Amino acid sequence: MLADNNRIFHRKKILTVFLICTVILLALFGRLIYLCVFRAEHYSQMADQLHERERSIKAARGRILDRNGKVLADNRTVCTVSVIHNQVKDPERVIQVLSRELELSEEYVRARVEKYSSMERIRSNVDKALGDRIREYDLEGVKVDEDYKRYYPYEELASKVLGFTGGDNQGIIGLEVIYEEELKGKPGNILTITDAAGIEVEAAGERRVEPVDGSDLVISMDMNIQSYATQLAAQAMAAKQADSVSILVMNPQNGEMLAMVNVPEFDLNNPYQLPEDAPADLSEQERQNLLNAMWRNGCINDTYEPGSTFKIITAAAGLEEGVVTPESTFSCPGYIMVDDRRIRCHKIAGHGAQDFVHATMNSCNPVFITVGLRLGVERYYSYFEQFGLKKKTGIDLPGEAGTIMHRMEDMGNVELATVSFGQSFQITPVQLLTTAASIVNGGNRVTPHFGIRTLDENGNTLEDFSYPVETGIVSEETSAQMRRILEMVVSEGSGKNGAVEGFRVGGKTATSQTLPRGSGRYIASFIGFAPADDPQVMALAIVNNPQGIYYGGQVAAPIVRQLFENILPYLGIKEYNLENEQS
Repeated sequence: MLADNNRIFHRKKILTVFLICTVILLALFGRLIYLCVFRAEHYSQMADQLHERERSIKAARGRILDRNGKVLADNRTVCTVSVIHNQVKDPERVIQVLSRELELSEEYVRARVEKYSSMERIRSNVDKALGDRIREYDLEGVKVDEDYKRYYPYEELASKVLGFTGGDNQGIIGLEVIYEEELKGKPGNILTITDAAGIEVEAAGERRVEPVDGSDLVISMDMNIQSYATQLAAQAMAAKQADSVSILVMNPQNGEMLAMVNVPEFDLNNPYQLPEDAPADLSEQERQNLLNAMWRNGCINDTYEPGSTFKIITAAAGLEEGVVTPESTFSCPGYIMVDDRRIRCHKIAGHGAQDFVHATMNSCNPVFITVGLRLGVERYYSYFEQFGLKKKTGIDLPGEAGTIMHRMEDMGNVELATVSFGQSFQITPVQLLTTAASIVNGGNRVTPHFGIRTLDENGNTLEDFSYPVETGIVSEETSAQMRRILEMVVSEGSGKNGAVEGFRVGGKTATSQTLPRGSGRYIASFIGFAPADDPQVMALAIVNNPQGIYYGGQVAAPIVRQLFENILPYLGIKEYNLENEQS
């Protein structure tokens, strides 16, 4: 009986083991079927990836074109030279050739050739002719791939607007970084098959995924206007030994920027080269600080006290609110008392009796202080905001600075008085230009901009850009009054050096002293527009720290006059004909 029980037990044990083994075998078989049938594509891709080597093909960056189709930013074909360790058959010859042709140290090249990696870059941005010569050596393990390098045909022209790209062809500053998505394109690649040792299998050939080139960007800048404005700025800077000169030119009807000059500019093809007068023994941080200053676009990145050009804003607010009319009369004894502060006029003897039009022509500080005080802090502040001065213009360039203004609760009569004639606060040049444009164009605050549209490789439009416009900044009546008053400033008043024979020009001069007061440093500026009755072009010239005579009417107004003398006929703006108007 005991023997029978033992036999039954062993049989059950064997059966149990058999069943367990059967289940395990079935599970393994099922897993094998799952992997071979349902996951075959996935593991095939993984196997391919283990034996594939990928080399990137850069896309050609989109060009930047001016409004007339002239190429301002282009590409040049260059090469990237790399080595693949496992494919190098004669390392000494590779090291010898590459160090000689690329003018690199033998130690540098050897370290990369002997480095065990899938691919090691030796040098990029190699001239195409040199790359072709290296290719002709037919060195095993050496790859010469074509690449692109940004090229700027006009070198320094509009350097702080266009910007430049880095070693990876990515935008660093200016329009190059703002329109990075449109310009950069989509890179392609080359896929080659390797064996277990990492050697390319020649019979397998290669697969290419072609790159998609970036879109061309058409901007509102006119290269001819930009070039001439740059020439005028350079001449003024040299003649007045100024620190810098800026010129902005805009269509006040739609915000298109025709030119933006910041002299001194820098060479876009050598953006990391410091000026010749830069110290030689600079630390890395000092060098970077100098480069940042050199690249800085003062028209949008920096603020300044606008001085008397800001009287355009005070006048418009006063006329709009009805606290002054063109016929309102004032008396200027050469100063005005505000609380306990005596604020003088630039004409110490005073202007005597004058109406508001002549006060503007004379740029009389006491009169504009009076207008500001009539408005009062709260109403003046509301116009400051209504005109858009508390927010940025939204220009399509990086790093736009905001207005630096008193808080309303911190403004007393003295602060209001100084703001009324353009002191004790700061704005950017592009903000002043934009706000003045909205006052003379009928009351529409436009968005200053460069980008107009993008194009494909065949010149077909991909996208037209649009920009916000705020209407009702001032009434058409106030706008018309301001146009007439500012035309008289140029024809008979302080801005007469901005007059252009045969054309109706309006404008306003300014001479502001930089902080700290008494430093002897001034900013001379002039803002002008034409034709005065229907503005189609507006310009602002700013000369920073001119030596000798520093008044805006004598230093900056002639710059705009010379600019208009050349570009008004170029833009097709007809000369003013009094006889035709009367008939």
